[in-house]
Amino acid sequence: MAPRTFQLRQGAKLVIKQGDITIEDVDAIVNAANERMLGGGGVDGAIHRAAGPQLVRACAQVPEVSPGVRCPTGEARITPGFHLPARHVIHTVGPIYHSDKVSAPLLASAYRSSVELAAKEGLASLSFPGISTGVFGYPWDKAAQVALSAVQEALLAAGEGCSVREVRFVLFGQPLFNEFVAAAEALTAANNDASSKEL
Repeated sequence: MAPRTFQLRQGAKLVIKQGDITIEDVDAIVNAANERMLGGGGVDGAIHRAAGPQLVRACAQVPEVSPGVRCPTGEARITPGFHLPARHVIHTVGPIYHSDKVSAPLLASAYRSSVELAAKEGLASLSFPGISTGVFGYPWDKAAQVALSAVQEALLAAGEGCSVREVRFVLFGQPLFNEFVAAAEALTAANNDASSKEL
């Protein structure tokens, strides 16, 4: 499927595509990590394999905030990208899905924290996977809505001078791609309604 492009309210470009996040040539790719930050399955394992052994060594140097926890759920940490085309990896931890009430704030925080960290580092482009949509079991339609809303809110909160100008979602498989496109279309329609009311 061809990538789809949308505009977010802050002016950044939103790109939704199918593909392999490890080959994205952006300032940072976002890793759906676990709290230990030492690699795992799915996207996490693929990023570690592509980046090379330096990545796990860099992750191991991130200070633990409690025993075995370098990045609590909903937070983000940054390392170099090493052998990846991306210059940095932003590691964030999404929630295991329990319910919307419990899980949505944590998932939103994972996206928000990643955007905030990218802006703090002066990065212009970043690529996300579908955080928590694999073994963590987050329903895809709900995950897409939370993801896009949280990214837009984080960019708006960062203000006019925000360095982040392009956010990509690089998704595995057609069904997940379709859910993110549907969420982006709904968000764009809501943005257009809000803009027309402001005029």
